[in-house]
Amino acid sequence: MTQQKLSETVQAAAGLQEAAGPVAPTPAALSALRPLGLGRVRLGEEGLLGQWRRRNAEDTLPHCVDNLHGSGNIGNLRTAAGESEGEFAGMWFADSDVHKTLEAAAWQLAASPEDAGLRSFVDDTTALLARAQQADGYLNSYFTVVAPQDRWAKPDWSHELYCAGHLIQAAVAAGRTGASDALVTLARRFADLLVERFGPDGVEEVCGHPEIETALAELYRLTGHRPYLDLARRFLDLRGRGLLGHGRFGPRYYQDHQPVREVREVTGHAVRQLYLLAGMVDVAVETGDLSLLNAAERLWEDAVNRRTYVTGAHGSRHRDEAYGDPYELPPDRAYGETCAAIASFQWNWRLLLATGRARYADEMERVLYNAFAAAVSSDGRHFFYSNPLQVRTGHASAGEEAAARRLPWYSCACCPPNIARLMASLPGYLATADDDGLWIHLYGDASFDAPGGRRVEMRTAYPWQGRIELEIAEAGTGQPWTLALRVPGWCDAYAVSIGGEPVRAAARDGYVRLTRAWTPGTTVVLDLGMPVRQVTAHPRVDAARGCVALARGPLVYCLEQADLPHGTVLEDVRLDPGAPVTPDHREDLPEIPVVLTATGLVADAGGSLYTAGARRERTGTPLMLTAVPYFLWGNRSEGPMRVWIPVAATG
Repeated sequence: MTQQKLSETVQAAAGLQEAAGPVAPTPAALSALRPLGLGRVRLGEEGLLGQWRRRNAEDTLPHCVDNLHGSGNIGNLRTAAGESEGEFAGMWFADSDVHKTLEAAAWQLAASPEDAGLRSFVDDTTALLARAQQADGYLNSYFTVVAPQDRWAKPDWSHELYCAGHLIQAAVAAGRTGASDALVTLARRFADLLVERFGPDGVEEVCGHPEIETALAELYRLTGHRPYLDLARRFLDLRGRGLLGHGRFGPRYYQDHQPVREVREVTGHAVRQLYLLAGMVDVAVETGDLSLLNAAERLWEDAVNRRTYVTGAHGSRHRDEAYGDPYELPPDRAYGETCAAIASFQWNWRLLLATGRARYADEMERVLYNAFAAAVSSDGRHFFYSNPLQVRTGHASAGEEAAARRLPWYSCACCPPNIARLMASLPGYLATADDDGLWIHLYGDASFDAPGGRRVEMRTAYPWQGRIELEIAEAGTGQPWTLALRVPGWCDAYAVSIGGEPVRAAARDGYVRLTRAWTPGTTVVLDLGMPVRQVTAHPRVDAARGCVALARGPLVYCLEQADLPHGTVLEDVRLDPGAPVTPDHREDLPEIPVVLTATGLVADAGGSLYTAGARRERTGTPLMLTAVPYFLWGNRSEGPMRVWIPVAATG
């Protein structure tokens, strides 16, 4: 590329970044949809998404900053900078938690530029990182302080490129929001070192924990510097050659057993697999490599149709934090790491942008309101690492990652700052826009400033209610344009009206498309039917056979011990299949707008552990059951919980 052409590309990329969110495909990318920038979407204070984001800003993010200091992450960097002599604290990849928190702070500063505390954190931490960075651009406190002799020596284990990836993503956020040019500069120094070492004709190596691929793609999008994208593609091309060795769990654990374009099923560590898939989509759309995109879509089919929990959680095995066999989805042993939910959300967003297919927005919604939302307590300062779908009576936790209660922090604290960065950037995931119109993918109280002078106000109590009201506040030039509204896959019936008049609007490929020359003040209402659904699992999911899960709208519900009469054991409760399940509101649960009420039966659990012949359950008197949204479980008290409810035998 000539210097002039490179300059033009950089300028185009820089112009694209104005208010851009976490994913910003270049103009040349093969993307069906273009994100509406972070600064063009504002969440209302009253809606659930706005409440979550405010809680993140006021509670979760400051909590993360405090714990980086209290747990030693910041101290590690001071030691690496030669400013202290303390012992290294925490996991060897502890720097990544600093980087994720920096990214969250940068996204939040886009909405709260007056926040002096966040500004100080970004400036002070960036300056510390610069002092800890080595002369050649290398930056990793563990390998600087503890094991300098092992630098680049253990790619299967070291997480060096993983930490570098999170540093780069923090820099991308800082660059797009204007939070810190200095952070971009130091991240590029490290990225340039990676290009020098691993680029064309360089060392043939991949990271045991994928993440660098999507980070390099976004850095290319920010700067227009092609070697970053080329290196991301090179890492993908090298994976599957067994370069990481066998390790404790085998090459499938690292997704290094087969070339990425040939793999037919998701394997191994769920977070690593999902981050790798996100990078595959990024590189695919920027290079025009449809073989990568096709592979990512093929693996989506396997993941979502055979290995994903009803809550959207990924990973059924604690031993290696990994996917299990097809349909191996035990609710009580679900690992469902929070970071995997976040990675799934990010991967599905990239697939949605690449293809425009509504199924990816449906999956984002399922993950957001269930697997992800459950990981954060109502106070924003306690977290789940793993997210089971059942906690048994008498459950004994097998460690902090398998706790039945949220903890304020973890020895491996990857999840809390990951939560903070996703929630801080949430407005960037709601909508896309182009010259032809505005596409709204996720619903909440929000407003959208689309290109061409178009502004749309959205008011809704979603996900508690299905009525979504939109007002065309500004209509642009007066030329026709399209307002596209997603009809979720779970919705069987809906109605649309414009200006109070019903209109026939069939959903095509998951979206109702309303095209006209809009005038300011015009109202549009999309009313999504939200009956209670009794969901059953595929017959091969042995652990859920004979059970149903209750859902309404995008929310999965669960039973908690807290709502059962004293002395009733949750495992003995059965759902009466002949009785209705209805939405309700309980005055003693004001924080939950909609609970579900159902009739249950208590089974006689007496007798020996095993019985010859068929065991016939006897049921006692009926009792009323209250199901609460899964994402709110564990906030009132510790105790048993279950999503999959056994159905009482009939006849």
